[in-house]
Amino acid sequence: MNDPQPAEKAPRPPVRPGSDLRARVRAYEAELIAFRRDLHRHPELGRQEFRTTRLLRERLLAAGLTPRVLPGGTGMIVDIVPAGTKPGTPLLAFRADIDALPIDDAKSEVPYRSTMPGRAHACGHDVHTSIALGTALVLSQAARAGELKQPVRLIFQPAEEVMPGGALDVIAADGMAGVGRIFAVHCDPKVPVGRIGLKIGAITSACDRLVLHLDGPGGHTARPHLTTDLVTAIARLAADLPPALARRMDPRWGVSLVWGRIASGSASNVIPQHAELEGTVRCLELAGWREAPELLHELIAKIAETHRAKWTLDYHRGVPPVVNEHTSILQLEAAMTARFAAGDGPVVEDTEQSLGGEDFSWYLEHAPGALARLGVRAPHETAVRDLHQGRFDVDERSIGIGVELFAALALEHGRV
Repeated sequence: MNDPQPAEKAPRPPVRPGSDLRARVRAYEAELIAFRRDLHRHPELGRQEFRTTRLLRERLLAAGLTPRVLPGGTGMIVDIVPAGTKPGTPLLAFRADIDALPIDDAKSEVPYRSTMPGRAHACGHDVHTSIALGTALVLSQAARAGELKQPVRLIFQPAEEVMPGGALDVIAADGMAGVGRIFAVHCDPKVPVGRIGLKIGAITSACDRLVLHLDGPGGHTARPHLTTDLVTAIARLAADLPPALARRMDPRWGVSLVWGRIASGSASNVIPQHAELEGTVRCLELAGWREAPELLHELIAKIAETHRAKWTLDYHRGVPPVVNEHTSILQLEAAMTARFAAGDGPVVEDTEQSLGGEDFSWYLEHAPGALARLGVRAPHETAVRDLHQGRFDVDERSIGIGVELFAALALEHGRV
């Protein structure tokens, strides 16, 4: 079946190369809103974003750019390099995630409701993608006018909502090669449109998954001394491991081990041969995330061996915390204040660390950078439409604000 056609592009008035940045952004706003609504009607899950990738590639090619699609066929990278740039000059990068969530869209009152059952852009990735596209269009225009003084990379990342996330796909495809600093925004329905939320240090948390397997010869409950009592062993691990881990790590790291599943046995008088524990490890700080796996192995060995149980641990890395770098936050604050402060109250506000995960953190293992929370709540909204809910929606003025913020970083305030 042929893909539905994207929304028709709105006509753009001509803009002089040397005119105001805001005028340039506004010249693209109608097109970007239409693009966002088209993505919202046709959401695609992680590593299935073929239509989204095709539409992005076609628009970037039409702008005279040369996008590079990732090896998996979804997501892409595009560089904007001003004439005369010296080889090896570090790039300033901006990342957008392009995938949707496997939930139903519950917004029956809007014309851009998802047409795909069980799929919805309920986290704002369609907004992030439209902002990055708009940034590419504005900066390519600035580069032709000789106004862009540093090379820029736009990263359209697939599969942020899955594990392992698409940030690792980008990195494996050399997407961070040559990047000196990287920025991203994430929609925040608690923040009013026209503002951003910033935090120096950790702004998201880490979350890993673990499955602990215990094995023994089994036996009769009348003779536990002749075998390995796995039920007692798994119970001791379930009860003792979380506080033992907490007492061995700095409490300021906020490390928490919580079990979600315990399984063993099938009869009241049979000591089983296998038992399992499954749960999550969440960490507020990067140091705790790095130390947790090794320490867990040490503690499990001590408890399991006391009960003569054989054990294996499947430890599945999720994502580290996003740790915003100080200089990058100052650049975001300077750009947002310079472009939008007009005496109507602050445009930058402090934000709290979230317990959610974000694979933007993997990029920060390779270059300094920061993630800002982009305000998307409309003034008339009395209730907050939370992320990952079927009624999530945004004030679409946030798209132009995001483009102007990114473009101002590239042209005026962002330095690697």
